[in-house]
Amino acid sequence: MTKKIGHVTVLVRDYDEAIEYYTDKLGFVLSSNNDFGNGRRWVTVSPSKESATAIVFVLADTDKKDERVGSQAADHVFLVIETNDCHGDFEKMKSKGVKFYGEPKEVPWGIEVVFEDLYGNRFDLLQHNGL
Repeated sequence: MTKKIGHVTVLVRDYDEAIEYYTDKLGFVLSSNNDFGNGRRWVTVSPSKESATAIVFVLADTDKKDERVGSQAADHVFLVIETNDCHGDFEKMKSKGVKFYGEPKEVPWGIEVVFEDLYGNRFDLLQHNGL
């Protein structure tokens, strides 16, 4: 049996605000944006068209969900975004106002730097050795 992770949920306060940030600042691709009425939408973004996994934006429509916006993994990295050009992506994203925690640095498994999205969720931008 073949298994894979297809989607990962990120809680958002506003669909369009999240779409704009992820596509304009992070360079993600809008994969789907379906409106089902009554404020219900299916919105997904992915790091590239070739990505097998997408992020699903889920509207924080309850107090409990709203409390978790931006802290889905507390103050730890929530997701790892793999790239073949950490330094180049860092420069592009930084020039668009993305908040980074330091500069890209070499680690035993490659080059990485942590950044956050518009809500404060932390992501690791990682270039594996050999990519």
